[in-house]
Amino acid sequence: MRKQQILIVEDEMNIAEVQIAYCKNAGFAVTHMDSGKDVVSHVKNNQVDLILLDLMLPDSDGITLCKEIRMFSQVAIIMVTAKNEEIDRLLGLELGADDYICKPFSPREMIARVKGVLRRVGVSTENLIKQSGFTLEPDKYQVSLFDQALELTPIEFRLLEKLLTNSHRVYSRQALIDSVYNASEEVSDRNIDTHIKNIRRKISNIKNDYNPIISVYGVGYRFDDG
Repeated sequence: MRKQQILIVEDEMNIAEVQIAYCKNAGFAVTHMDSGKDVVSHVKNNQVDLILLDLMLPDSDGITLCKEIRMFSQVAIIMVTAKNEEIDRLLGLELGADDYICKPFSPREMIARVKGVLRRVGVSTENLIKQSGFTLEPDKYQVSLFDQALELTPIEFRLLEKLLTNSHRVYSRQALIDSVYNASEEVSDRNIDTHIKNIRRKISNIKNDYNPIISVYGVGYRFDDG
């Protein structure tokens, strides 16, 4: 059986050595890089299942690298960041990171998060949608739950489609605005909250007390049917 490949991008060797040791002990194959210089080319040319990506690197930064990688790959990415870098953590998630870990971190927590992210991304989007009871028809702007139409507006449809097809990924309100509105439209966070409230109501009309759109405090929203 092929070992899952973890790419560790960390310039502090004392931290990297712990990450490497625990990842190997958990049964992963590990590649380590101490700078961002060759990360993008490595991901393009090698099988990588997950990246532990340090935010601050001597020649680059994790947010820039995450953005570049997301232009061609959906490989799982966990940002590793200092506790006081709240804005940078949110930016990392907005640009497509799957999770983040704050320094100093417990190596056991790190491995738990690695395994959790790999489990989530290992399930195909199509299967996740089927398991949650939703049926998407993008060309018709229609979505059904347990074969009952939700009767969404176009904006509501685009919001639910974005969250549903990127299950478990957290999106900030601004990222959702950028995804579903034209750049020329003036929209506030409150608009997104209102649309989410309407989608939740329409879902609960079909399945009472079912709320798969989860609010992530201080960040935004994610889809998670449990």
